[in-house]
Amino acid sequence: MAGGILRLTTYTVRAFTLRKPAALMGALLCAGAGLLAPAAPAADTNRDVMVRDITSVQGVRDNLLVGYGLVVGLRGTGDTQQTIFTVQTLANAMQKMGVLITPGTVVVKNVAAVFVTASLPPFARPGAKLDVTVGSVGDARSLDGGVLLMSALHGPDGQVYAEAQGPLLLGGYSAGSGTNRKEVNGANTATIPDGAIIERDTAVDLSGFKTVSLLLHNPDFATATDIAEAVNGEFGKLVATALDSRRVDINVADATSQTVPQLIARVQNLTLKVHSPARIIVNERTGTIVMGGNVKLSPVSVIHGSLSIQVVTTYTAAQPGLLPGAPPGMYPNAQADYQNGAQGQGQRQPGQQQQGPQQPGAQQLGFQPVLPPPVLVPETQVNVNDGPAQSMKLDEGANVDELVSGLHAIGTTARDVVAILEAIKAEGGMQAELEVQ
Repeated sequence: MAGGILRLTTYTVRAFTLRKPAALMGALLCAGAGLLAPAAPAADTNRDVMVRDITSVQGVRDNLLVGYGLVVGLRGTGDTQQTIFTVQTLANAMQKMGVLITPGTVVVKNVAAVFVTASLPPFARPGAKLDVTVGSVGDARSLDGGVLLMSALHGPDGQVYAEAQGPLLLGGYSAGSGTNRKEVNGANTATIPDGAIIERDTAVDLSGFKTVSLLLHNPDFATATDIAEAVNGEFGKLVATALDSRRVDINVADATSQTVPQLIARVQNLTLKVHSPARIIVNERTGTIVMGGNVKLSPVSVIHGSLSIQVVTTYTAAQPGLLPGAPPGMYPNAQADYQNGAQGQGQRQPGQQQQGPQQPGAQQLGFQPVLPPPVLVPETQVNVNDGPAQSMKLDEGANVDELVSGLHAIGTTARDVVAILEAIKAEGGMQAELEVQ
């Protein structure tokens, strides 16, 4: 083992130069910006949409349901005995069936406690069916092959609105055990198509509506005003008013003598032009960037460089206190021990094995110096690679395509682009809303 090399640690540190370049961006703006060629006229980013696609009717919405239940029929992949509430739930279910059991004496592996969730759509009537999602609560390994027993689904008010039951449908699988295990998409969540039946009427009575309020999905004063004008133009009189950037009210009595559903259908089928806001969505965790085509940039120069530092630590096995120039295994007192052995003062213990090299003649004298265990001596090497800086210049009115093409040309990665976009936004060279998730 002496002189052997063991590589134990290797790590890399990355540093980017564009973390806070607001001042740098201003200094890098071309002095001759006024000589740049005039930008091409901006393309019309307005698009025709229907009112139904950008609004919803206030009071007409889904309601969330949740319940607790028991899944049976698993193939030994259910909750373990440590999951106490599963055994208690099983005992309660058996008691309702007329069978009394003691929870402490029950050991089953084909049962799992689950939460059941569903979404109750508007105007749902009793007898209609819902899709439900089932998720494990305890430590079950898989819900494959299980069947959900009848479970009540409650609304926010605590009332029961549906009952769920049926065989589970998994979107993944889990096979094997220990280190030899393969799992795809998770096996502790499943669905039951049409697995719940609605028991309570939640339909909204539209006949009592005096005002129909349209709520915009994306708040915008211009869009709300355009919707009100489109509705007023459709009915030929003032019936709609934009209250703010998200809400437009329509007076039912002034609009028409038709029913409220007919009024809503007529309004939702109206078409108008909507301006898409300039927005960039950045996810720093995954490096995902989504940019609209109408994002514009001011004249800006970008200098991007990378510094790569690689630290490699290796360990060499050596004896502690090794004498300079001495053979491997010789420590500072070895020479004296050897001399003592040569004079007959040293003795080798009975049955003691040889633990290291010795000088010629030591074995004949019957003396073997006892060597300390070897130690690992670290040796660290630092390699620094400072690549040349890459530059890119954008003219007035540059769009997203030019930005992305330029960033790819200088060899940036997705995470580099995130830092560059934040820097350009801080410098004021981006006419768009930057949303970092």
